[in-house]
Amino acid sequence: MIALLTGASRGIGRAIALELADLGFDLALVGRDQASLGETASLIPGTRVSLITADLSDPASAKYIVEQTVSAFGGLDLLVNCAGVPQKGPFTEVTPEEWDRVFAVNARAPFFICQAALEPLKKSSKPIVINISSVVGFKGYVNQSVYSSSKHALAGFTKVFAKEVQPYGIRVHMISPGGVATEMVKKMRPDIDPSELIQPEEIAEIVRFLVTRKGSGTIDQFFIRRYSGLAFD
Repeated sequence: MIALLTGASRGIGRAIALELADLGFDLALVGRDQASLGETASLIPGTRVSLITADLSDPASAKYIVEQTVSAFGGLDLLVNCAGVPQKGPFTEVTPEEWDRVFAVNARAPFFICQAALEPLKKSSKPIVINISSVVGFKGYVNQSVYSSSKHALAGFTKVFAKEVQPYGIRVHMISPGGVATEMVKKMRPDIDPSELIQPEEIAEIVRFLVTRKGSGTIDQFFIRRYSGLAFD
């Protein structure tokens, strides 16, 4: 089985990479920093790994990383769009450049990676796409207008994409966690007690569940909150 994973340099992406390696996947790991990608790869000896350095804000990156994956491994079975960039501040202070940067990585890149990956996924016996969104993709938080907008866009695309590729047998899932113990969340929400944050490994466990589960039932999306958060909020 062959997996393509963006945002693999650290945090949730790295945890997912370790989980998929444990399941025996060949991994195409995508990130902006070659050294950080190498650190992830060093944690998973024994698995075939292709490191793809790419800036997802570049429109040409989507086609490039899919082509590199297929060239390295001969196909694609699992796509996990995990990469994301934050933005914090009052909406009155947001610049067009900030808006474009966040949307390029958080919304445009997953859209066109899915587009580029469609044909190789259609050839897989068990094709799966997992988009990592966020609680801000269905809720609003003060000073997170651009980030929230980009994740709302990702959620909207995921819902339509899932319907359009369902005839090909491609299962599409969205995972929307609350605060996870990553550098991004520490910068965005320094008010949260670090001991209350969801661990990246918990998100990776959900990916394992989705990839390994059998049966005719499926799960479109997961909402994961911090245990200390309000239930069903």
